[in-house]
Amino acid sequence: MPTAVVLLSGGLDSATVLAMAREAGYDCYCLSIDYGQRHRTELAAAARVARALGAREHRVTTLDLAAFGGSALTDTRIAVPISGIGSGIPVTYVPARNTIMLSLALAWAEVLGARDIFFGANAVDYSGYPDCRPAYMRAFETMANLATKAAVEGATLTLHTPIIDLKKADIIRRGSALGVDYALTVSCYQADQDGRACGVCDSCRLRKAGFVSAGIADPTRYAT
Repeated sequence: MPTAVVLLSGGLDSATVLAMAREAGYDCYCLSIDYGQRHRTELAAAARVARALGAREHRVTTLDLAAFGGSALTDTRIAVPISGIGSGIPVTYVPARNTIMLSLALAWAEVLGARDIFFGANAVDYSGYPDCRPAYMRAFETMANLATKAAVEGATLTLHTPIIDLKKADIIRRGSALGVDYALTVSCYQADQDGRACGVCDSCRLRKAGFVSAGIADPTRYAT
């Protein structure tokens, strides 16, 4: 089996991508990042998902993006939006987060001898994040193949973003067909310590609408 590193947040999208990687025949090493996010309960969800979907290994690495702030997810002085999805780049954007996470996945992939990284970026329902665009993903893959000893010696790396152009409902349908138990996942930006979702943040709104559009019962536990 080919080896892949899968970035696993514990949310709906990354759980689906892990299932897709497993279906494609990859031996999956899952990496989750504790970056100082206010919704750390997603890390427990990531562990549950990794076990349920048969990951070879699951690691959590820690870094402190909260030291810089600049996002509602890392700075408690900035409120998480609850008024719906607007235009422009939302305050839930975390500066350089995806670049940092992909770089960590790249480092582990090189150590493992893996030539594939799977990432649950999506540019359709939430196109406000500049580091979720297809052009960015292509640029990172190019950089990765310039920057690593493995690639220079011929072991080129592929960055897989299989849900980047899918609507949330299509992601849910795909994951459900692959046996993903979405009750294990946490998508909420401000979930409580028990993993219950607020139901009103942008991520919750997108998730709710996705289940409705997919015609699949929403298994999310809500705080209210």
